[in-house]
Formats: sequence, C-alpha cells, structure tokens
Amino acid sequence: MSDLQSKDWQMEQRRVTTVVNEIDKKINKLKINAGKVGSDVLEIRKDFWEDVTVNMDEPDDMIETAASIKQQAELLSERERTHKHLDKHLKTLSRLKYSPYFGRIDFLEEGEESTDQVYLGIASLMDEQDENFLIYDWRAPISSIYYDYAPGPAQYKTPEGTIEGEMNLKRQFIIRASEIKGMFDTGVTIGDEMLQEVLGNNASTQMKSIVATIQREQNEIIRNERAKILIVQGVAGSGKTSAALQRVAYLLYRYRGTLNSENIMLFSPNPLFNSYVATVLPELGEENMQQSTFQEYLNSRLGREFHIEDPFTQMEYLLSGDDQEKEYHTRVEGIRFKASLDFKSIIDRYAQGLVKKGLIFRDLSFRGDVLISKKEIHDYFYSLEEGISIPNRMQLVKEWLLRDLKRKVRQERSRSWVEEEVQFLDKEDFMEVFKKLQEKNQFSENTFDDFEQEQKLLAEMVVKEKFKPLFVRVKSLRFIDTPKIYRQLFKYAEYMDERLPVDWEQISNQTVGKLKEMEIPYEDATPYVYLQDLIEGRKNKSAIRHIFIDEAQDYSPLQFAFIQKLFPFCKMTLLGDFNQAIFSGATGAETVLSDLNILGETIESFVLTKTYRSTKEIVNFTSSLIEGGENIVPFNRPGRKPLVTIVKPNEIIEQVIKKIKDFQNEGHRTIAIICRTADESKRAFEALRTDIPLHLIEKGTISYEKGILVIPSYLAKGIEFDAVVLYDCSQYKKESERKLFYTVCTRAMHELHMIATTGISPLMEVAPKDTYSLESNN
Repeated sequence: MSDLQSKDWQMEQRRVTTVVNEIDKKINKLKINAGKVGSDVLEIRKDFWEDVTVNMDEPDDMIETAASIKQQAELLSERERTHKHLDKHLKTLSRLKYSPYFGRIDFLEEGEESTDQVYLGIASLMDEQDENFLIYDWRAPISSIYYDYAPGPAQYKTPEGTIEGEMNLKRQFIIRASEIKGMFDTGVTIGDEMLQEVLGNNASTQMKSIVATIQREQNEIIRNERAKILIVQGVAGSGKTSAALQRVAYLLYRYRGTLNSENIMLFSPNPLFNSYVATVLPELGEENMQQSTFQEYLNSRLGREFHIEDPFTQMEYLLSGDDQEKEYHTRVEGIRFKASLDFKSIIDRYAQGLVKKGLIFRDLSFRGDVLISKKEIHDYFYSLEEGISIPNRMQLVKEWLLRDLKRKVRQERSRSWVEEEVQFLDKEDFMEVFKKLQEKNQFSENTFDDFEQEQKLLAEMVVKEKFKPLFVRVKSLRFIDTPKIYRQLFKYAEYMDERLPVDWEQISNQTVGKLKEMEIPYEDATPYVYLQDLIEGRKNKSAIRHIFIDEAQDYSPLQFAFIQKLFPFCKMTLLGDFNQAIFSGATGAETVLSDLNILGETIESFVLTKTYRSTKEIVNFTSSLIEGGENIVPFNRPGRKPLVTIVKPNEIIEQVIKKIKDFQNEGHRTIAIICRTADESKRAFEALRTDIPLHLIEKGTISYEKGILVIPSYLAKGIEFDAVVLYDCSQYKKESERKLFYTVCTRAMHELHMIATTGISPLMEVAPKDTYSLESNN
C-alpha cells in the first residue's frame, strides 16, 4: 500500500469511527425513548378500563362512554405506533453500526464552489445537530450517480429537476464490524473487487440484499417510475429478483407519504421462495410486502367447491407421462389451448351469449323441501331488463331472494318442527329472550301475553339459526351453478370450431369428466374464475397499487389478462427468463413473455444478459444448452468445469454421498441434490437420510433450511446453492425438458456435478465437449 493510500485509508477509518460513535449516541438516546414509550403502552393497557368513564344509564351517558373508550384506544394506538417506529429505527441503526456505508462520491454541482462528499449506506444518517448528512440513503436522488457514472460529468434527477455537475471521485468500501476491510477507487461499473468479494462468498440460507453491487442497468430498473408495465427479462443469475426487491424498497422510500408495504403484492413461484426472499426488505429497513403465490389466490376462490390441481402436480404429470399415449397427448393439447387468448375470446363470447340465455341456477332447499326452485330463479333473472349487465342483474336476484327468504322465515315459525326444537334450547337462549322482552317492557305486572311473546321470540330464534346457511349461500351468490355453466362452455365452443384444436372433442370430454368429480385441472382454474367474475362481477383488489410477478415466464397470456382485470389500476413489474419457462416448455404453450405485444399496454422492457451467480465455467456450459445462449455474458469468476460421472444405477447413492462429503470438506454450506420429480426426490431422501443430515423440499415446504437439501427440479427455480448434485441427469431426454435441464444446472454458484446412469443426457449433445469434464466409474 502506497503512502497516499495509507493516508486515505487512515482518514477514512477515522471517519468510520466518528460516524459509529454518532450512531452509538443515537442508539442510546432511542433506547431511552423506546423504553419510556414501551412503559406507556404497558401502563395504558393495564389501566385501560380504569381510565374510561363507563355509564349506560342514559343515552347521553352512553355517548360519553363511547367517546371515552375511543379516546383511550386512540392514545394506545398512537403509543404502539411510536414504539414500533422506534424499534424499526433501532434495528436500522444497528445495521449501520456494523457497516455504515459502502460508497463515496465527491460531486461538484454546476455553479457551486465546494465539492460535496456523499457517503452511501442502507439508510440516511444526520449529524448530532440534524444539519448535515453523514450518510445518504442509497435510494436518495443523488445516490444514483454512484451506480450510473464514472468520474467525470454526471447528473441526477430530483422532483424539482435535473442537477448536473462533475464527479471527482468514486470510492467503494467493504466495512465489517465498523472496520474498513477493503477500499478502492473505481470506474463506471461497480468494481470487480467488490463483486468478487461478495460473489466469492458462500450462499446464505436467505437471499442477500447487496445494494453496494447494483449495476447501472439494474439501477435503471430500480428507479423506473414511468412504466405502467415494466418487463425485466434476465438470464439465470442476472440479479432480476434482487433488483425487483430493491425496486420495492426504492418505491417505498420515494413515495413514503402515500405508499406502504401493504399496497405492494409479490406473486412468487412457490411458498419456499417467499421464505427465501423474506429477509431482504427488512435488511433495507422496510417492512415486507404482501406475498402470495397465484395458486394460493386460486385456492381462496375455488377451494370450497373443488379439489384444485396445483402447477407442481401438473408438472409431475407432464414429467411422468408417456407422450405416445392418446390421453397424455390430449391433456397437453388442452393445457396449451387453455393458456391462450383464443380461449379467453371464447369465454368472452360465451359470457355475452349468457345475457340472453344459458345461465344455470341451483334450488334453494330447506329441510328437504325446495323453497325457491332453480327454474324460478332462472325465470326471474331473465325477466329483468336485458340492458342491465349480468353482475348487476345477479345483485337484483340476490336482493329478491333475501326478501323472499325473510318472508319464508316468518311463515316457518308456526311449523310443528319449530316447537319441538324450542324444547331443546339451552338455558342461555331462554335468558337472551327474557332480556329482549325486558328491554321491550314485557314481563311487567300489566302484561298478560308474556308466554306467547316468549314462544314467538324463541321460534324466531330457532328458524333464523336454521335459515342462516341459506342466507349465507344467497349473499355469496352460491345459487348460481357455476360448475355446470363452465362445463356447458365446452359444448358452446363447438360452434366456434375455427379456433379450436383438432382434438377438441377429446379435450372437452377429459375436462368435463374431471369437473363432474369436482376436480379442477390447473389449466382450467384461471379460465373458471375469469368466467365466474364475468357472471358475478370483478373482485377488484383496489388497495394493491403495485404488483411484482416473479418467474413471469410461467404465466400464460390468459392468466396475465385475468391478473390485469383483477388489479386494473396497478403498475406491474414482470421478472422472467424465457429460457426457464419450464411449464410452457413441457407443453409448447405461449407465455406472457413469448410476445410482449399481447400485454396491450405501454410497456418498458429491460434485458439483462450478464450473469453473476455461477462461475465462468458453469456459465460456459449452461449457456451452450439453449438457443441464444451465446448472448449470455459471464462474470469473470473462475472455477472448475461441471463434472459428469457415469455410474451403475445401484451406485448412484454411494456417488451422491461421496460428492456431498467432498463439497462439505471444501467449505460449501448450501448443497442441493436436485431430482427430476417429487417421487424421485422422496426415494433419494429415504436412501440418503441415514448417512447424511438433509432436508426434503416438497411443494408445500414454506421455510428455506440451511444445509443439504433434496429438491424436485421445478421447485429449485429462483434459488441458488453453493454446489449442486444433479441426480441422474440421464433422465432428461425430451426436447420439451431442455428449459428444465438448463434451469437446474444454473442453480449452482461454485460447483455443478451431474451423475448419470445411462450416459450423458441427450440434451447435452449441443454442449461443446470442452465445457464439461466426464468420468466413468463403470
């Protein structure tokens, strides 16, 4: 280290120490405040009712009591909010203390005489007088210069306009436990030293948020505020998901007065992924957004009526089936067609026809008797003005049915069964009726019909309780027979044969057969709820203002059209890699990323071609497996070539154990044994569990465990591991599985080992022989 570097280092370390001391002061001050507010909360909770004036004697007293309770509740709520805010601030300061900042830029604004020294960290920090910034939040407007420019002319945008000037210095730091471990001045992109330090590390059990390593193209994505729909197509390991989560953090910072985490929704590929990314936003000092899978949404809509197939069960079927069988071929054709906008058009035209005829309803029955028949409901619906939309007419039908049910409740009170039920009521029920009569001045010395009034109220109580399920059915519109209406669609579609697949009759029979058993295939779930919304009215999610869809390549055009209807006022960010479209790859179906014109909105699109996850050797191999792979640019991090070991089928477990132990000895912490199917994963897990401690990952797994995982191919998407053992890669034979094979190979950061039992996978034949090593134990 030169004298100049040494002086700079010492000067920067002194500043770190000064900033950490300031952080310590703020932490101590906050702890005192937090303790006081915490005591206030406990005190208010303890004395809540003592501090409330309760008096129910007169109407005025009741109003006063309600006001008193409200005032006390608001005070408690305010103190709890303050305590939560202080706690959040303390956690952020603790993170800053460990690593206060990661970058410095010296910027001379045009027209100014003095240069600003801007230090960037995960949150802003002011000095003791709250006059000057010691640290700028990485999301602040001026911070964008760090990601976008080399020293020289630079500019950044603020709400007031563009600020231009000269960047004289761009410096990066690696600070751990308040001590500078690395420091270097750099050019246009984030320096290789910083990336090497981060990428050379082992994978943690959760996804990392490394704002220090954001690249220029990622920064454009993070700070984009214009696009209604933002598309990010990025190769495996290009940092799509990381950029998306940092984009969430940026939006929450930029619009902190009007946007909070509850207004943002992430659709993720599976519950395990939610656990994998769960720590990123809290690390950046933000609360987690709402997270869901699309399947969870479908379950919430259809779970009461159907057994719903999930995409992973569908994938198991596609991986395990025989594509020579007629039934399998028919199902694949059906999946492909039901993903398309052609099928959506059929549903739209079918729904238009239902305006005049074709809706099917259910009888409303009580105690075995039909109270209101499906024909009566049908006739009433079609007696209403045709110009009124179907959903609005359904509301009118609902109101008519509720009125009729109330009338039938009154008629039913005098039936003999009611009198019998009254005899079996609990003592509490009688007391409730007695109180009601007292409130109405019954049971006084001047009344003579006390018993009759009591019997009348008890009868009403019994009948209302028994009728409650019927009222619930009507209010939730379950008098509409949507399963039959959806099944009827397949007959209707025959009249539109110019758009239908050749095997439409077989597809229809296959689908209707499943629906009659109250099972709904995954490919039918979205069309079903789409038709249901056309009949019942859209179930808009107005509180959500920004949607993030990860693994967007697995969403069909029809699914995306449905999501747009569900969230009509939202901005959307779609993240995906067409080369990892494993579901559509198996069926040849279109995806939302196949043709961006189908989005029908003004979109902005970004393409990320540089990959940072895997070593250069792994990227050279994986990029040769797919069309267009020559455009993928590896980060220059060297490692070993992927290795293929050919063994006898009965030696595969022994080889896996050997390789796992080798990886552990080399210091790899997260190791995945990736199997092709869930069934194979279970068998491998059972065979290995006595020799090595490991976890089995299944479609319902919700937490990402540290250590060695056995995982089916399609659940490994989006996750990275230090080392990957591909369990019997010989099985990846079909061209339709190419994207799946590419996806599992790209999960490895440092080591990729493929075990084969019958020679290399036919899908590897396109890979140059010098991109992998081959050994045989036979």
